[in-house]
Amino acid sequence: METKPVHLQEVDRPNLYREQFPYSEFPKMMFDDQAVPMENPEDIWITDTTFRDGQQARAPYSPEQALKIFDYLNAIDGGTGLIRQSEFFLYSDKDRRAVELCRQRGYAFPEITGWIRATVADFKLVKELGLKETGILTSASDYHIFLKLKKTRSQALAAYLDIVKAALDNGILPRCHFEDITRADFDGFILPFAAELMKLSQQYKTPVKIRLCDTLGFGVPFANATLPRSVPKLVYGLRKLGVPGEWLEWHGHNDLHKVLINATSAWLYGCKAANSAMFGVGERTGNPPLEALVIEHAQLRGTNPKVNYAAITELAQYAHKELGFNLPTNYPLVGKDFNVTRAGIHADGLLKNEEIYNCFDTLKLLKRPVGVAITDKSGAAGIKHWIEERYCIEIAKQDPYVLAIKDKIDAEYTADRVSAISDEEMEQWVRELFGDKLPARK
Repeated sequence: METKPVHLQEVDRPNLYREQFPYSEFPKMMFDDQAVPMENPEDIWITDTTFRDGQQARAPYSPEQALKIFDYLNAIDGGTGLIRQSEFFLYSDKDRRAVELCRQRGYAFPEITGWIRATVADFKLVKELGLKETGILTSASDYHIFLKLKKTRSQALAAYLDIVKAALDNGILPRCHFEDITRADFDGFILPFAAELMKLSQQYKTPVKIRLCDTLGFGVPFANATLPRSVPKLVYGLRKLGVPGEWLEWHGHNDLHKVLINATSAWLYGCKAANSAMFGVGERTGNPPLEALVIEHAQLRGTNPKVNYAAITELAQYAHKELGFNLPTNYPLVGKDFNVTRAGIHADGLLKNEEIYNCFDTLKLLKRPVGVAITDKSGAAGIKHWIEERYCIEIAKQDPYVLAIKDKIDAEYTADRVSAISDEEMEQWVRELFGDKLPARK
């Protein structure tokens, strides 16, 4: 991919890329014959936006709740720097109290950073809290520059550079959030803006970071897709300009179901940081789920014995009990039924060898034993597994009590039942048949 000369291209009318974003139709994926090479840096990491973007999708956390979540992020990280930073709102007294409580922990990871709009008034909040780094909203597409801010490109660029200089003058590392980059004019605005930031970095002899914000989830992970939607080309173009990979960070949304693969794609093409939120909860459709990126990192770089993967399960339990999270039962990695099989033939396979129908050792890595949900398809094998898993006993598949429970289940579905048999029903039937022959439920 050839990069054109880097000069701000002022235009009279906004470039809305109508060939890709017709609005009255679904967005269009477009491709060309210019693939870009994968970079795949060895050192990649995760950042967190649970307390910023995550709080735009739900009631704000209390300072004490934020502290508990922060403790879990630190526990998962295990001192590795995998979850390197966590950004916070700074506006309310509760926001600032949460920052103070978390900072008192003295953790190396995640580092606490802020988030502000590109205004001098907001910048004062960062100074008052003594943060070393802050994100700055710098909307990048003509949709935002022309239609929201009512500015020209040069006016927007000048305003952004002024606030970045203010941060640098006060010894604060700026992280510019290129909002809506997947609808922005890459050659006409993104590259010239990034080039100016790199000049400031050289002048002040300090990093200036860039967050690539896929605000509406338009990014696609294909190297042959066209700009501005191609995640590989966005990252490659900035790397070719000279932006170090450790100064680049991907921030995605899940509007079109590509939130995780786009973050992975950004990693693979040279963007070393991927932003995430606890269980993917964020503005509208949410951000890359933090727990998913932890496991994605393990698949790319290997399972790290220092990372506490099981703390992901503990965080999910806390979120359910104390924060009112009701994740879908089949939600990957932490849903109630994520490693539960319903088909009888699958249950029979589990009994023979767990690896047949379990994607990894969920008990060892996440403290999540495999399970079997009971339906008319579960058969005696499923019933046997259900009883053994809950009561820590061994029982034959043809045991009379197992067959008696199977008869009860068959009768339910003969009577046109469509839902699965609940755990409560199974416990009642098992107790009725086995009586005091069973140990207490574990």
